[in-house]
Amino acid sequence: MTDSPSSSSLLGRPCRHEALLTLPAQEAHVSAARHFAADLLETWSVPVSERESAVLIVDELAANAAQYGRERMTLLLVLDDGTLHIVVTDSGMEVDRHRADIAPDEHGRGTGIVRYLAQSTEVHQTRGGREVRACLRCSP
Repeated sequence: MTDSPSSSSLLGRPCRHEALLTLPAQEAHVSAARHFAADLLETWSVPVSERESAVLIVDELAANAAQYGRERMTLLLVLDDGTLHIVVTDSGMEVDRHRADIAPDEHGRGTGIVRYLAQSTEVHQTRGGREVRACLRCSP
């Protein structure tokens, strides 16, 4: 885990914060990612309503990474100029969205929740796995 505020606040601009957490891609570690985000965002003085939305986004993205990732998942939080960037990566393969063995009402709600709460979302397949980004505006 790393947390590194930048010195831009000394120049009269909002301070940029960045933190990284890497965990095994296992369901048991989703709560650690959620608590890490909640504690860190409180330390960064993110308002409660945005903090709650961000923690829910982290929870959903970490749960997906734990389910589909193979070895590890990484949570990157960046607060920069009033925008919180939430990036979750995992080491899993591309997910087949149309699996016949999963009832349609049992999975897929998490990504809908993330899209509803975030101002923008992106999903990228990388050489090492998947990367999901969500951006959330935070009031000062």
